[in-house]
Amino acid sequence: GRLEAVTQQMGYHPQYLDSFLKTQHYLMHMDGPLPFDCRHYIAIMAAARHQCRYLVNLHVLQFLRAGGDPQWLRGLEFIPPKLRNLNEINKILAHRPWLITKEHIEKLLKISEWSWSLAELVHAVVLLAHCHALASFVFGCGCEQDEGLGGRGSLKPLSLGNQCFCEATASNSCSQELLRINRKRSLDSCMELDSLRECMQRIHVETEGRDEMRLLQQDREEGEGQGAEVGAQGGTEHCSDLSAGLSPFADTDGEVTGATNLACYMQDPDFGYQDFARRDEDQTQVFRVQDYSWEDHGFSLVNRLYSDIGHLLDEKFRMVDGLQSSAMAKRQGCEPSVFKRGIWNYIHCMFGIRYDDYDYAEVNQLLERMLKVYIKTVTCYPEKTNSEMFDRFWKQFKHSEKVHVNLLILEARMQAELLYALQAITQYMI
Repeated sequence: GRLEAVTQQMGYHPQYLDSFLKTQHYLMHMDGPLPFDCRHYIAIMAAARHQCRYLVNLHVLQFLRAGGDPQWLRGLEFIPPKLRNLNEINKILAHRPWLITKEHIEKLLKISEWSWSLAELVHAVVLLAHCHALASFVFGCGCEQDEGLGGRGSLKPLSLGNQCFCEATASNSCSQELLRINRKRSLDSCMELDSLRECMQRIHVETEGRDEMRLLQQDREEGEGQGAEVGAQGGTEHCSDLSAGLSPFADTDGEVTGATNLACYMQDPDFGYQDFARRDEDQTQVFRVQDYSWEDHGFSLVNRLYSDIGHLLDEKFRMVDGLQSSAMAKRQGCEPSVFKRGIWNYIHCMFGIRYDDYDYAEVNQLLERMLKVYIKTVTCYPEKTNSEMFDRFWKQFKHSEKVHVNLLILEARMQAELLYALQAITQYMI
């Protein structure tokens, strides 16, 4: 199954994989402020910003299994306004997180029929950052690519029988208790293939029914000939809208295909990463970790509003920092901690986050040009990554070492997004 691609890559570092799976499971399947179907839809919105079909398809199926309304899969126009209002910070966090302000937070939390609670918003922000960063890993390690033109083929069908992160990695140090819980949840919530077919067929029938009614109405108003022509066009457009969002019908092998066009899940598709403007005379633009850090500020806030997630995220950040990288560092002629910090700080620097106690001249000394190009591409516009980039950078390094770099990218990027979002929430609360 395609799902195994991520866990196979992370399996080179089993301790990290275990920590990742616990966080993933908690975010998506354990008690929390957000309904389960909304969690998966937020993940779809986040993954679509980077055109990550791998993750979109995964969460489309899990959204349906969680009882989500299939109509939502036609695009943002068909979801509740409350969820659609999340689109703005999804877009900003994915590409230019330094633009997040307390006004964005206030707009979502304002008293209205569609307002968010602080706890719900924190859960949503963590989900967005998690999926944006995971999209970087998916592209960075080549999980998205197929044999298509330019290394970017269409996503292969996903098997309904293999959708659990934990089940896909039973041999990779995932705790037995977590496996047991996730398997039970899969059995409890899984929609059978026939049910999925029936669900989508119902949408198709309802669509045809509405088209027929519209056709009859137009016949009466505009005359039979003209009305039939317009009605037929309307029906075609309506059906094309449906297929543009999702067409999860089973093929002859019993597998289900997913989203065919991700544009329906996002607005302002041209909004992307821009180099952070580093102007020494304008110190207000730079995010200084000394003023707001994960350890001193972000951790306590997120843990207070979304119980225990702070501990899981903190464990994951510490786990990636503790991974062995002696071989990588030795090849670069430095200590492991120095090498990893260079990569981490370089990623944060691209998002305008600075450490006063770090000499950024070290980045150019530690990281060769091709490595920096690769890191920037995977971090800032992962959808432009192709499998050849992964194969060509760092030819002297092992595959597991390249995966290690991608794990550093995943965690550094996620922490960067969280720092900006949590700081904005803190400023709103103050």
